Amino acid sequence: MPATPDNPAFGSVDDVAERFAAHGYIADRRLATTVFLQTRLDKPLLLEGPAGVGKTELAKALAAATGRRLLRLQCYEGQDESRALYEWDYGKQLLYTQMLRDKIGDLTADAPDLASAVHRIEEQDSVFFSDRFLAPRPLLDAVRGEQPAVLLIDEVDRADEALEAVLLECLAEYQVSVPELGTYTAKIPPYVVLTSNNTRDLSAALKRRCLHLFLDHPDAERELEIVRAKDTGLSEAVARHLVDVVRGLRELPLRKSPSISETVDWARTLAVLGVDELGPDVLADTANVVLKYERDLHRALDVLPRLVDPNRSLPEPDRHHHDGGHHHHPHGHGQPEGETDGREVRAAMDRQGRHDEGYYGAPGAGPTHRTTPGTGQGARSFAAVARRRTD
Repeated sequence: MPATPDNPAFGSVDDVAERFAAHGYIADRRLATTVFLQTRLDKPLLLEGPAGVGKTELAKALAAATGRRLLRLQCYEGQDESRALYEWDYGKQLLYTQMLRDKIGDLTADAPDLASAVHRIEEQDSVFFSDRFLAPRPLLDAVRGEQPAVLLIDEVDRADEALEAVLLECLAEYQVSVPELGTYTAKIPPYVVLTSNNTRDLSAALKRRCLHLFLDHPDAERELEIVRAKDTGLSEAVARHLVDVVRGLRELPLRKSPSISETVDWARTLAVLGVDELGPDVLADTANVVLKYERDLHRALDVLPRLVDPNRSLPEPDRHHHDGGHHHHPHGHGQPEGETDGREVRAAMDRQGRHDEGYYGAPGAGPTHRTTPGTGQGARSFAAVARRRTD
């Protein structure tokens, strides 16, 4: 059933999947069920998982499928509540003060003393602290707005914990308190979607208020269906082959694995180039579309021929690729000495209690451990500087 202002809700789990598919978002049964429950229970939905698996796109698809306006709060470190809730338009207040200064003069003209004049001005506070001077930010806009909304709180794990506390009232009661004016309560509760890339643990209080779903990379058939839905222009056979290659790349110990959106980008790239058959050369020439770190790119180039043709035999890598003292390539194909593997980094980010230790941005003196330059690229840079100084 199509979304209309009179019938914005989903009729069933299948209705969720169908409406999402009509807007280019392929939802599996578990995801469609969670979204259906979110709209029926009026509870926020917290989506966690790696970057690029469709968390933000889900909120956009939800807004499109229900005919609601989309409000987005992009979280970042150091963000204060005024950027999320509301601000007073002090410039407008000052302009009104200048325009009305003659009236203020009339108001205080017969005041016997300064205290009386100030008291009379204080009685007019409601004139300057009213709706006309209130500049709503996404949270207040979602609660106070006359039109139903989808509120996307994107990358909430990047915000400080203080902002989490601000969110609790809004998520639990769909209300925002403005001390000068009172409390605004939503007439039509917004659909709230929070996303997290798991860069830090979210509080139990926040999670308790939300339905929770972990989104991971999909299986091969669903990823192929997503590529089809995006109308990339790539043929069915080549698209299927490309999805298999991408899934093979995700098995490598990369610092950043290819996301679903990057698979779509790669498919569009190959379609623009007119590729009708995948080969190691064309994949090597375009692999930078999905691999954004030089070390990941070199590691992938070693295995792309085998991913294209699993029956192909490849020579064993030379020992100098892994020998820190005999690099033939400036970045190396192996794991440089002193460099942490990407999967180990991601696993450490999920370790319970990791925020009790020093980390970048933590209060206090900060981390006590510093990386000592080893035999990698950094060491070579220091050596080059030393040589220039002695020349």
